[in-house]
Amino acid sequence: MNSEYEHRHIPIENDVQDTSAEAWKKICEYVEIAAREKHSEFNPAEYIGSELYFQLHTLPASIAKLTHVKKLMLYGSSMKRIPVEIGKMTALEEFTPYTSYDLHWFPYEITECKNLKDSVVSTRALYGNFKHRRTFPSLLDNPVTYDSETISCSVCKKVIAQAETDQWWISLRVATDVLPLLANVCSHECKKALPKPTKGYLQYPHKGGKELGQPPKEDFGRVFSYKNNTTEEPQPKDNASLWKLIRKFWKK
Repeated sequence: MNSEYEHRHIPIENDVQDTSAEAWKKICEYVEIAAREKHSEFNPAEYIGSELYFQLHTLPASIAKLTHVKKLMLYGSSMKRIPVEIGKMTALEEFTPYTSYDLHWFPYEITECKNLKDSVVSTRALYGNFKHRRTFPSLLDNPVTYDSETISCSVCKKVIAQAETDQWWISLRVATDVLPLLANVCSHECKKALPKPTKGYLQYPHKGGKELGQPPKEDFGRVFSYKNNTTEEPQPKDNASLWKLIRKFWKK
């Protein structure tokens, strides 16, 4: 990716999925089967086939039923959005949307997956990535919208009208990656309750926008370790598991 692509403003897309398409019907069917049979792995590409898989740009809200799934495989997808219901997947341990280059952000609710310990994300595609500092779209003139008229506050879970939600970007460590998260909050108190962002990223929730300044790459420096509450130099990831995953995917 060249520098111009990395930094240009990309508006948030809403209404990303054609829910009348065969691909959507198949993924909804797969969710019901996986929930009923208590699958531990959810792999849409394997179930619906690659042709339909690449027509999926999000997942149905019914993924909230996948409470036994430990591995969510979205390798090489055309996903543009992950629904807030991912927070209900409480058994989730491994999340792999690697090479899903249209996934620029994630819902704050993913932080509710307390067992999530391993993620493989194409971080260069993310808003605010520490190396490329891709611009966060403005939530003032381009808010995220949802299919339902109401939505739950990301913090206190109070149900509010979608029009009443106050949206904020925040960068937090989730499993093995720092992700740009979108939080829907209902009050100033809930905004204040958001955790402190990861060191090296903007240290406060924000609304995005082209004029928003971000810490330069050289300021990323030492990163905070949530394992031992100390700072440590960033270490390169072990690529062995990644290549194992890629080989497994292409064999299917």
